[in-house]
Amino acid sequence: MSWILTHSGRQFNLLKPTAAMISPHDIAHALAGLCRFNGHTHTHYSVAQHSMIVCDLVPQKDQLAALIHDATEAYLGDVTRPLKELIPEYKAIEQRVWHAVCERFNIEPALPESVVRADLVALATERRDLMPEHAGEWHCLKGIPTMPERITPLPAKEASIQYFSRLMELMQGDHRRRMTA
Repeated sequence: MSWILTHSGRQFNLLKPTAAMISPHDIAHALAGLCRFNGHTHTHYSVAQHSMIVCDLVPQKDQLAALIHDATEAYLGDVTRPLKELIPEYKAIEQRVWHAVCERFNIEPALPESVVRADLVALATERRDLMPEHAGEWHCLKGIPTMPERITPLPAKEASIQYFSRLMELMQGDHRRRMTA
């Protein structure tokens, strides 16, 4: 079996994903339930909230890409970066899902530099605010500043509602921009 059943009752084929299988409701629900860092935070902190923070850190033109930059995790889970590096086939599956997400939301697969940078700023801030104290260096964060404000984790239900609302708003704005271009 190479498919999962999503929150909305859709059958999502992990090996042959299509844009039609991608649901904003499923993404919002699943990302709100997924805890960052495999759950090793002080309290539940969702991938949905992380994505909203990244979205807040980028220019308006990049906000839709920022909000959905981790949408593959709604279907594949939040696999830690070190584990992804050890499983080449996982990266291939993730790429296929990412391309289906990009087609669904009409964005380019290559993330804008502002999103890549904002993701790292969010990561540095999450390490400061949500992770246990540890002296070990995270090389990917070398030279990356933290946000001035501290992160207060949202309950999963609230994160789901806020994420979905933001996604609908950005999709409408993106559609309007394309119609007037």
